[in-house]
Amino acid sequence: MINLPKDDHSCGWYQALPPATPVTRLKGVQQADYAVLGAGFAGLAAARRLAEHYPQARIVLVDAQRAAEGASGRNSGFVIDLPHKFALEHPDPAHKQKLLGLNRSAIAQLDSLVQRHGIDCQWSAVGKYQGAVGERGEAFLDHFEHLMKDLGEPYRKVDHGELSAVLGTSYYSRAIFTPGGYLMQPAALVRGMADNLPDNVELLEQSPICSLQKEDGKWRLLGDEGEIQAPKLLLGTSIFTREFGYLKNRLLPVMTFASWTRPLTDAELARYGGKLNWGLTPADHAGTTLRMTADRRILIRNSYKHVPQYGGSTSDGMRRRIQADHRQAFLARYPDLAEVPFTHTWGGTYAISRNFTNFFGQLEEGVYASACDNGVGAAWGTISGTLLADLAVGADSAQLRDIQQVTGMPSINPPEPFLGLGVRSRIALAKWQSRSEL
Repeated sequence: MINLPKDDHSCGWYQALPPATPVTRLKGVQQADYAVLGAGFAGLAAARRLAEHYPQARIVLVDAQRAAEGASGRNSGFVIDLPHKFALEHPDPAHKQKLLGLNRSAIAQLDSLVQRHGIDCQWSAVGKYQGAVGERGEAFLDHFEHLMKDLGEPYRKVDHGELSAVLGTSYYSRAIFTPGGYLMQPAALVRGMADNLPDNVELLEQSPICSLQKEDGKWRLLGDEGEIQAPKLLLGTSIFTREFGYLKNRLLPVMTFASWTRPLTDAELARYGGKLNWGLTPADHAGTTLRMTADRRILIRNSYKHVPQYGGSTSDGMRRRIQADHRQAFLARYPDLAEVPFTHTWGGTYAISRNFTNFFGQLEEGVYASACDNGVGAAWGTISGTLLADLAVGADSAQLRDIQQVTGMPSINPPEPFLGLGVRSRIALAKWQSRSEL
């Protein structure tokens, strides 16, 4: 038995969407030229690119949930152009420039889709802030400035007064602003892309695939009420790739959690006093991410959990405890908005690797995968899915060579129970070390 995504219907981004169109599920035997498993950023991009290469081919895209219910619709709404976190520390400048080019290609691709199809997803080229609270955060911020200088990318220092006027809180000491990032409503973006797929892509939702088999040169994707048969299979399944036997002991499932408020009233907005539509990530990696959305919601994200069974590892009690922690972070920043409630608290599962290496490539004959985004899902999923389709059809390009050069094999994990103990201990240590920045 494999562990499937388990939707707790707690995601604020998804719950804020209008009702979805009627679902089409997998039934009977479906023949396809290409099967794509997973309708997140990677799977959607892969299916679209395959359709561009072969407009007459039949491409079937299948997901266990509705599009946007999974991890791609559960992030904090950033599309980041810069190499992220540990990738920014890479000693090879050429490696970082390749990542930067790939991320910006993804942003351009998403921007084109949003404009072409009129996707209403709060898509905004507003950059982002990297913020510090105290001495620990400021030390990380100084290091980030050094890395930005080495990268040769534009940035701007933001002092306490200017930052407070934007954020509506004096909680942060200072920040660095980088202009290349975008903000969006992730569930709206994913659904919008799913609703505007090319004509030769068929999307099947709420259709979990429980096993893969190969027979007579074709892959069989077996579900409860049907199967898909195709000679080539592309996996945009991130952490769930290991459920099908691939990269089994190389991916770590981690869930990060967010809470948000209802939209602020006019009176509350006046008390808040800051601007709308900005995003701040913490200079200290284990700190708190903060968003003010275009529709007046304040979002707090922190808290990391090791979730070996994904959604099955969480509970209502866990979310209540996490929401209480988020509440403390919210009140520390916005005490004048103490009466504004949180309406949703949710988690999203993603894959990390011990060596912070992304996997991209062929797993075996006819099977290709992009897995392990290490927490950078929107841009990386989009470009890796696009180039995975190129790889599957044999279309060479400079970008394909770039992504092959900056990816590799995630390192092997120690066996359980040592793995779980080590991950939980590392998360607890990071939380304690970063307590001044939460």
